Amino acid sequence: MADTMHALAKNPNWKGRRGPVVLVIMDGVGYGKYEEGDAVKASKMKYLDWFTKNCPHTQLKAHGTAVGLPTDDDMGNSEVGHNAMGCGRVFAQGAKLVAESIKSGLMYDGETWKKLIKNVKDKNSSLHFIGLVSDGNVHAHIDHLKAMVAQANKEGIKKIRVHALLDGRDVDPTSALNYVTPLEEYLASFKDADYQIASGGGRMFITMDRYNADWPMVERGWKAHVLGEGRQFESATKAIETYRAENAGLLDQDVHEFVIAKDGKPVGTVEDGDSVILYNFRGDRALEITNCFEAGSEFNRFDRKRVPACEYAGMMEYDGDAHIPHQYLVNPPSIDRTMGEYLTKTGVKLLAISETQKYGHVTYFFNGNKQGKFDEKLEDYVEVPSDVVPFEQRPWMKCAEITDKVIEAIKSGKYDHIRLNYPNGDMVGHTGVFNAVVCSMEGMDLQLGRLKQAIDEAGGILCLTADHGNSDDMYEHNKDGSVKMDKNGEPKAKTSHSLNPVPGIIYDPEYKGEYDNENLNSGLGISSWPATLMQLMGFVPPSDYDKSIINLK
Repeated sequence: MADTMHALAKNPNWKGRRGPVVLVIMDGVGYGKYEEGDAVKASKMKYLDWFTKNCPHTQLKAHGTAVGLPTDDDMGNSEVGHNAMGCGRVFAQGAKLVAESIKSGLMYDGETWKKLIKNVKDKNSSLHFIGLVSDGNVHAHIDHLKAMVAQANKEGIKKIRVHALLDGRDVDPTSALNYVTPLEEYLASFKDADYQIASGGGRMFITMDRYNADWPMVERGWKAHVLGEGRQFESATKAIETYRAENAGLLDQDVHEFVIAKDGKPVGTVEDGDSVILYNFRGDRALEITNCFEAGSEFNRFDRKRVPACEYAGMMEYDGDAHIPHQYLVNPPSIDRTMGEYLTKTGVKLLAISETQKYGHVTYFFNGNKQGKFDEKLEDYVEVPSDVVPFEQRPWMKCAEITDKVIEAIKSGKYDHIRLNYPNGDMVGHTGVFNAVVCSMEGMDLQLGRLKQAIDEAGGILCLTADHGNSDDMYEHNKDGSVKMDKNGEPKAKTSHSLNPVPGIIYDPEYKGEYDNENLNSGLGISSWPATLMQLMGFVPPSDYDKSIINLK
């Protein structure tokens, strides 16, 4: 039976520590399967190697069913990973929820779907879909798009326009044509209707910015999707082929915007009376383009020129507290009783910190997709502004600045618990630039050394983990394990997350014998961290939280 929401009971056998329990999330750092392409192993990780050799450690699952995704073929991501590490249980997540809703027909029976379809039929207008066209299953899945197109056709929709965002991060970095060309053929197969791709571009060049880091990306997307402004092509396939011919080595994620036009006229601008569905299910990169459609005159990010009076909906509710978007197709997982809520209810003073790129992960996602704090007096959240430059140009990112503030916080004695995220392994890992990833890892490792010294001085506990792998798997591999090569004879870069396990390391320099520090539990997922952290703070975890990594004596 689930515990009701109340303060955590104290463990009378816990002897306490002088300093705080610090959780370090090394974003995108896993245990690689292959020697070649493992940038973590290729890096000189003096301190991480020391922790691994001298501290109790285990390997934790951070993908697939361990974080609420449909199958163990599904790579984890930062959102579901931080959900799991924050709530201590596994909830069915975006991809699984959407797939189940489509399969059962629940989506099509919902008020939002019916409203958008009726709007198009009543006004003889267009139904637009905006989203990633890949099967990466992290932000979106092309099968969801195809299913909705088929259902719309079944319900009599005559005109559909798809605004295709190219992936290359959650799938092979140059695989766009494997999705786009068949999609064009699929849309053309509906002989009784006018279904076409209308615009598109790479996900890191248009539309899919997050955390207000690069609004010009969103502006480029708005201009292409809504206004039909941008370089024109006869088809999306032709656009991709042309851009690749002009820029050798171009990755899908960086493809510039394209607008499909006939006789110089865009085929699919968004007009008054249309319906628009953003079919990405993940929230972080959906909020800004949603704001463009939903905000009124207070919008000041860029000149939208015109805002069509359309019915707009997201695949899911991307922000449950701010209720963004106003309309959505699938209800998000209902996550309650997170670690942060329990700790504040118990009077624990805590700090959450990262730079802009992962700030939302150690706050919003860690707290179960909840904006704001549980207790203003007990929680401090710190955002270190990220540089707005390509990550391979500043691979160390802001790990030193984050560490500066964490060390200051440890020395202050104010906090019982601190959680931080170093984004390097993930954000630089997504670039596919191997030597930049090595630089990012070694830069982060220096900070682990600084944290170790601070923990030693304060008498705290340091826990090292990750939300998923990435930097541990930087090359594409064949089924036999050999490295795939590109046309230049170089290893083919992999820019997506890995399926590899991640660290579960506990450094407890003033260990007092309350738990078995020789053997940690194995076979667990990252959702085991909350119970573990609660025990390391001297509390009894809720009975329905996933099993702790440690065994109390």
